[in-house]
Amino acid sequence: MIIDSRLEFSVAQAITADAASTNTIDLGSDRDIGVGRAMWVIIQVDVAADATTGDETYSIILQTDDNSSFSSATNIATYTPTAAMLTAGSRHVIGMPLANERYLRLNYDVGGTTPTVTLSAWLTDQEPTKWTAYPDGI
Repeated sequence: MIIDSRLEFSVAQAITADAASTNTIDLGSDRDIGVGRAMWVIIQVDVAADATTGDETYSIILQTDDNSSFSSATNIATYTPTAAMLTAGSRHVIGMPLANERYLRLNYDVGGTTPTVTLSAWLTDQEPTKWTAYPDGI
């Protein structure tokens, strides 16, 4: 899979409290992206989620806004995995809705006693079911 650095929301971002993704994506104008071609938000778990006390919760919210400060953000997709699903190396997929505004970001909403997870996330048009890994040299 090819990952464009301009389409990365987070790169090994440690999440211990509610936070926005380190990066936002500027589409250049308000437009519906992905029309005619599906787009995906990929979330990769770099360090597994903590579930020590069993009350930890994790939610990943895709937001859009017409301004980079996200003062009037709209939630356009939400993914709420259990802590057990967020194992190191696992990847999770959110389908990108067609309707959006100029800016995109992820908002991480965590709860419980000791929520901790490290995530990388990006936007791609490469369909997850068609991902193929090749060994070096092929």
